[in-house]
Amino acid sequence: MDSAAPRRLPRAVVVIAAVLVVAAWMVVAGFGGPTFGTISDVTNNDQASYLPATAESTKVQALEKRFYGSDSIPATVLFVRDGGLRSDDTVQVRSLAQRFGGIDGITTVQGPIPSKDGDALQVIVAIDAAVDGTMVVDDMRSTLREHGIDGMRSWVTGPAAIAADFGAGFAGIDGVLLIVALAAVFVILLIVYRSLLLPILVLLTSAFALTGSILVVYFMAKEGWITVTGQSRGILAILAIGAATDYSLLFVARYREGLLRRRSHIAAVLGAWRRSIEPIAASAATVVLAVLCLGFSDLNSNKGLGPVGAAAIVFAFLAAVTVLPAMLALVGRAAFWPVVPRFRPEQDLPAAGGRLWGAVGRLVDRRPRTVWIATAVVLGALATGLFGLQASGVPQTDLLLTPSQSVAGQKQLAKHFDAGSGSPAVIIAPAGRADDVTAAAEGIPHVSTAEAFTGAGPAAPGAPAPDPKVVDGTVLIQATLTVAADSDAAQSTVTTLRERLTKVDPSILVGGTSALDLDSKAAAQRDLRTVIPIVLAVIFVILALLLRSLVAPLLLIASVALSYAATLGVSALFFDGVFRFAGADPSVPLFGFVFLVALGVDYNIFLMTRVREESKRIGHRPGVVAGLRATGGMITSAGIVLAATFAALATVPILFLVQIAFIVAFGVLLDTFLVRSLLVPALAIDVGRAFWWPSRLGRRPRTAEPAEARAP
Repeated sequence: MDSAAPRRLPRAVVVIAAVLVVAAWMVVAGFGGPTFGTISDVTNNDQASYLPATAESTKVQALEKRFYGSDSIPATVLFVRDGGLRSDDTVQVRSLAQRFGGIDGITTVQGPIPSKDGDALQVIVAIDAAVDGTMVVDDMRSTLREHGIDGMRSWVTGPAAIAADFGAGFAGIDGVLLIVALAAVFVILLIVYRSLLLPILVLLTSAFALTGSILVVYFMAKEGWITVTGQSRGILAILAIGAATDYSLLFVARYREGLLRRRSHIAAVLGAWRRSIEPIAASAATVVLAVLCLGFSDLNSNKGLGPVGAAAIVFAFLAAVTVLPAMLALVGRAAFWPVVPRFRPEQDLPAAGGRLWGAVGRLVDRRPRTVWIATAVVLGALATGLFGLQASGVPQTDLLLTPSQSVAGQKQLAKHFDAGSGSPAVIIAPAGRADDVTAAAEGIPHVSTAEAFTGAGPAAPGAPAPDPKVVDGTVLIQATLTVAADSDAAQSTVTTLRERLTKVDPSILVGGTSALDLDSKAAAQRDLRTVIPIVLAVIFVILALLLRSLVAPLLLIASVALSYAATLGVSALFFDGVFRFAGADPSVPLFGFVFLVALGVDYNIFLMTRVREESKRIGHRPGVVAGLRATGGMITSAGIVLAATFAALATVPILFLVQIAFIVAFGVLLDTFLVRSLLVPALAIDVGRAFWWPSRLGRRPRTAEPAEARAP
């Protein structure tokens, strides 16, 4: 007998409404699609823009502009002749340096400066930060190729070149990343549905979500409201595709159930919408609020990722509950062809979940305490690897996972010059204390030289040194380090400089490349202490409101937190022992936490809303088993899809994104197959009706449940 359905609407009304919805999303895609080609115009990968204006290194960078005439980023051109320089090498390099001075965007050129070993020369170039540094670096490299000096090897390196090569690493985000992610999702959906048309409809839903979100993100970045980086662009695409697919899977699962119980596919669509809107909305709200908590971060890049991620999730939600139902209403049962679900009388309906999830349900039902304790012990054992996670920062030369001229040049530069040459620590000090500051700086370990900036080129031999350039009563002093500017030793030296020089004068500021790294790391560590508690509080409130319980949210959050710790433990083992990474960025644990906790709670929401629904109907214990069996296949498919989409981030050769890809992909699979399938339902059964306390479901008196209801 056909199940009760929502109030019937005239078929023509539904069809017209569906056509209008699809047309509206096509308009959104028409505007959002071309934005893929222009969002790079508002993308900023400058490290200084990641930090707040209150950071000391950010203040120094702003003050540097007054000395150089513009905000600039240094690049170093290194020339090496094995066996020693020839007499005419300096003249030829000086001629090349003059050519560099004619490139648009280059403000000053210093050198050539010979190395002490007599094998190398370096030219230090300042590039205006307001221009496209990648184009300037490309022009410099083209000049070297066209006017190379016979027998001399050359490299363009330094901060500007590293940034250019780093930006080139993001080149695959708008192309390869999307192709890999969409292809992976399509293959998985083909396997799940054994249908060709339905995976296409789900992918269209994801594409609509992505084009809508990227349009909004582009507008926010263009207006200067947020900072968009290459990292956040990649995460935007993955979140939009992954979340839209997950929400679509939940809707399609409900729709398929409706087709088995209703003769009209329109009624099945409306019924699926009514039953899935609450868990999808709660899931979306959880992730949106979790990523918006990044607004409490000290790093501007993290602050920008919050609205970017929120836009992706909001449009994923909107697409899944509007355009997907509309397309299914227009296509009907044919979406599932050739395995089309037909209406069946109630007594002929197959058991939910099939054999696999039936077996899992029986295992959890028979030995709940054994199951959840054993699962928790396994997760706890995996979490012990967490103590080996090296997340104190990574040298810039290790951020790019593919060979680059800038990294090779840095290694050669360290062989022939002070390792920090070309990226000095920058000191802003009162003009009257310049000599004292210079003397104090040179007395600090790892500081090779400290010289006041004059604004003029090097003095001729025997000529008196020019006076320091004074701006508003201050001077700029460049302290060259003997250690690489992106090393831990350089950051430690900056800390020592700040401690010692503030004793000379409290107004002294220390900045530069090493200081930017140091301040970024400090901000990331503060974020861990600030953002994580806020995210947990927000998720607890959402779960409490959704499940009408205080006990269930605590247990669910604890399970996801344990899963997160286990994931980081396994990740630490792989990063160090398998991939041989130099370490991890301090932001990696925070990003991993936000995404894993929010997305892990997603699957718990899908499971527990169904469990609550079933528990109202047949009681708590059989309701848990029934909810597990009904959602098992759908949530597992969703987890595999989300893991595959995040794994696609590994195609971008940037260390941060590869590590986030591994953490989230592995964590989602761990949460899907272990936490949500075994730990949570077993714990819910063992706790009993108190799981729902203080709601009415938790207060209902215990009654003996029919034996046959225990394994529906």
